[in-house]
Amino acid sequence: MNARPDARDFATPQKFGIGQPVPRAEDPVLVRGEGRYTDDLALDGQAYGVFVRSPVAHGSLRGIDPQAALAMPGVLTVITAADLDGYGTIANGLPFKNQDGTPMRKPDHPSLSIDKVRYVGEPVALVVAETLAEARDAAEAVVLDIEDLGVVTTPDEAAAEGAPLLHDDASGNLALDFRTGDQAATEAAFARAAHVASLDLLNNRLVINPMEPRSAIGVHDQAEGRFTLHVGSQGVFGLRNSLAEGVLRLPRDKVRVLTGNVGGSFGMKAPVYPEYLPLLEAAKRLGRPVKWTDLRSESFLSDHHGRDVAVTADLALDAQGNFLAFRVKGRANMGAYLNPLSPLFQTVNIARNMVGVYRTPVYDVAVECLFTNTTPIGAYRGAGRPEGNYFIERLIDTAAAEMNLDRVELRRRNHIRPADMPYKAPSGLTYDSGDFPAVLDKALTAADWDGFEARRAESEARGRLRGIGIGDYLEITAPPTNEMGGIRFETDGTVTIVTGTLDYGQGHLTPFAQVLHDRLGIPVDRVRLLQGDSDQLIAGGGTGGSKSLMASGTALVEAGDLVIAKGREAAASVLEAGPADIEFRDGRFTIAGTDRGIALLDLAARVRAGLPDPAAPRSLDVAHTHKESPSAFPNGCHVAEVEVDPETGVAAVVRYTTVNDFGTLVNPMLVEGQLHGGVVQGIGQALMERTAYDEQGQLVTGSFMDYCLPRASDAPVMSFESHAVPATTNPLGVKGCGEAGCAGSLPSVMNALVDALRPRGIHHINMPATPQVIWSALQNAGKAA
Repeated sequence: MNARPDARDFATPQKFGIGQPVPRAEDPVLVRGEGRYTDDLALDGQAYGVFVRSPVAHGSLRGIDPQAALAMPGVLTVITAADLDGYGTIANGLPFKNQDGTPMRKPDHPSLSIDKVRYVGEPVALVVAETLAEARDAAEAVVLDIEDLGVVTTPDEAAAEGAPLLHDDASGNLALDFRTGDQAATEAAFARAAHVASLDLLNNRLVINPMEPRSAIGVHDQAEGRFTLHVGSQGVFGLRNSLAEGVLRLPRDKVRVLTGNVGGSFGMKAPVYPEYLPLLEAAKRLGRPVKWTDLRSESFLSDHHGRDVAVTADLALDAQGNFLAFRVKGRANMGAYLNPLSPLFQTVNIARNMVGVYRTPVYDVAVECLFTNTTPIGAYRGAGRPEGNYFIERLIDTAAAEMNLDRVELRRRNHIRPADMPYKAPSGLTYDSGDFPAVLDKALTAADWDGFEARRAESEARGRLRGIGIGDYLEITAPPTNEMGGIRFETDGTVTIVTGTLDYGQGHLTPFAQVLHDRLGIPVDRVRLLQGDSDQLIAGGGTGGSKSLMASGTALVEAGDLVIAKGREAAASVLEAGPADIEFRDGRFTIAGTDRGIALLDLAARVRAGLPDPAAPRSLDVAHTHKESPSAFPNGCHVAEVEVDPETGVAAVVRYTTVNDFGTLVNPMLVEGQLHGGVVQGIGQALMERTAYDEQGQLVTGSFMDYCLPRASDAPVMSFESHAVPATTNPLGVKGCGEAGCAGSLPSVMNALVDALRPRGIHHINMPATPQVIWSALQNAGKAA
């Protein structure tokens, strides 16, 4: 890795253009503790809010008595659902249909409980006081009259005959009876199959736990009739639109959303949450800002959870091991309400991503999505992509073992080949690029696959079980929608990028500056990033689905071309030449065939001061919107080695190798960092993270005392190699990388674990494979033997 450069070096093109490992420009500020997160803000006259949350999972809300709270010192108001009459509910805009053609059931999701509570932690009231301590004390004094109702915490319980009903308009607790694919062709393929591999697979529920808990400040300007929400988010433009039109029922220009630094999100901070409307209404009523910050214990209950889908998955093969079809039948947990993007993750995304890198002709995926008395489920890093890859990769290893075929050769036999590109997948999507066989071969070489048996023998000599596993993955990124690429030349000589994506830990400023540096020759230390003010945006799809560089990068390339076009007109005026004679290269406009010219930044200053030619541009600023472009298909192969202590059941990832095709790497160092984070999160899901509810719907694993996250000591040393096949669907050739670590680690780690346990007669184990689970499986296998 290159040493950190001197600031003077930032103008050197070869060091700081596309493809260079430029250090993150924002890191010095963040590591000094100088970032500004929502909870760091203290607005003039600010009051403090604390939410009263349901202590029971399901019950009729017969009354709320705030009188004791209102009489306590410092209390300003208590907001309940009655105070929110006339506002909208949290909407789900997905147009999904059931198998019979009827629309998905979308029960109302109020910001505060009206007549019923449906999960522990559901907000019932907001107490506002002069100080946080006073608000917390008063919140405990609010009396709730709740009549307990029956509880269901799993989809199977929710689907059972006579199960307690969460919503009157969702009979059988069914939100959606989803099916996609070609059912008839899949059935025919299975009928002629020589072998069918089948597994019951659980993709376990996760508590998302970013470093920064959710926090928000509601502000109301009475003179303008305008709301402002300071909040951590994944994109202020879309959040503003949803909040204004769906919840507040106001024109967009009457709502402003501001986001500063964000300490992680992983999909969780993207949507509108119930807390936002009561905070804004309280600010309106009091005429002063109202601030709220989640306690970590509240976050376990109130932040949406991730994953939670159980399926039976089957893979049909002919006698030679060629894939004929796969099918999936299962149930997904929605929690108590539909998240604004549910159930996209457990349905469409699983189906599309399960195709992966293989020539599987047809599939049939059927998932019942059910309401339960648990925290709602939303997007979590990958949002269906890791699930799909995990399901198919576990089936491949199972089929190889059952058919006595080499698992590597089985994958090679079914790979989509470079000659097949562009490849029309059964999902209807077209893969534009990729060399999956080469990626696999490169990963096996880097992992020293052939030398594994010696390492296994060494582990066995120490009383350990060792296994090796492959995660051969492909992801379908979210398609970039309209995205802003704004370029603004400031009076101090800096250049501001204005974008609708949002950095919540990825490090957007540096790669965006590298793109601008390549296009316009602007030194990267002159570039600033504006991303968190909805008033400054004309478009913005937010950050999610591994699409940010495809969206904002393409928008910047197009905006840069517009700057060059405007610059030619201005330079022609300054240099007294025709626009057709003006050339642009390395940040400088020149008259063709001469050395007469002017630097772009100098030209911007001249234009700002005013050019004598009335037809010349008055500014080089650009506010451009990039229109939709296709998804990309990042892919790779991860190889994990897992060692198990059979005496305790403790499993550890002891070796980890990755080869990835993310297309063009704008900043390889940042890409590698993104991959590391995703891999560790995948290891956490595979081996540690267990979310458990009791029979009353209480979250048993409700703190870090009970919920295990991976620590630094659990992270293996990871090798990172690139086998880039640039995408053809965007001008930078980038493919996205933010979620790939999870997509590759889930299957590689679990395949390695099963490989370690197979000699003991264990052919499958579900996530999370905690020490207790592994130890119990080993004991039971020993008894069976």
